[in-house]
Amino acid sequence: MTTTDWVLPAAHPTRFERLEARFAGHGFTPHRHDTYAIGRTLAGVQSFNYRRALRHSLPGGTLVLHPDEVHDGQAGTEAGFQYRMIYLEPALIQQVLGGQPLPFIEGGLSNDPRLFAATQVLLGDMHSAIDPLAEDDALFDVAQALAAAAGQKRPRGALDYVAAERARQFIHATLGEAICLADLERASGRDRWGLSRDFRALFGTSPYRYSVQRRLEGVRRAMLAGCSLVEAAVVAGFHDQAHMSRLFKQAYGVAPGRWLRMLGTR
Repeated sequence: MTTTDWVLPAAHPTRFERLEARFAGHGFTPHRHDTYAIGRTLAGVQSFNYRRALRHSLPGGTLVLHPDEVHDGQAGTEAGFQYRMIYLEPALIQQVLGGQPLPFIEGGLSNDPRLFAATQVLLGDMHSAIDPLAEDDALFDVAQALAAAAGQKRPRGALDYVAAERARQFIHATLGEAICLADLERASGRDRWGLSRDFRALFGTSPYRYSVQRRLEGVRRAMLAGCSLVEAAVVAGFHDQAHMSRLFKQAYGVAPGRWLRMLGTR
């Protein structure tokens, strides 16, 4: 058995990131995404620290890491571990749930058979394309299964989904620019603190971290296109390479150079 760490992105594009990976020992340092990380362990024991406890994922269950929750990853045994993962933006889940708070899976692990079945299409073979209509159906099924597995109930207080979505679109339109909550307040028509609270409930992270994550996605695209780290940082609107690299490791648990090398290992 090879002990080489590798990451294999899905061969065909979708609206979200899909990958399969293997690590022989240490995988990644503590970090957090502003997306759901939903996956399954294919082989070995996938151990991770999450919400003040060490968790262990085994084949047969479903991993569901909530947006903005700090976690790491390492092999639970000397055999290493292999897994598949999808990273779903809360905005995609909200298109189905329509303004409910995001479902939360306690402990980051679920044995709910509805959730395992719902993720089968999206966590299938990384080499196969997913029909666009099948992708839409799968996203609907995953959102509903998440809510069911979490015991989701309708919120008592209404959340302003329309205003939060206006703010989210404004962030996309101004990537690379310096914006503040006052700008989002004007763009959304919602008071800044109510907006900040609703944005977290609906999209799983703060407006600031959402903006940073979108810029880091630009860094990854630039690096894959052949840009140097310095060029990628500039393209994405960061102050300098050091600033970008620090935020990159905080977001993904590995330095940008290591991330790029792992993609080319297998």
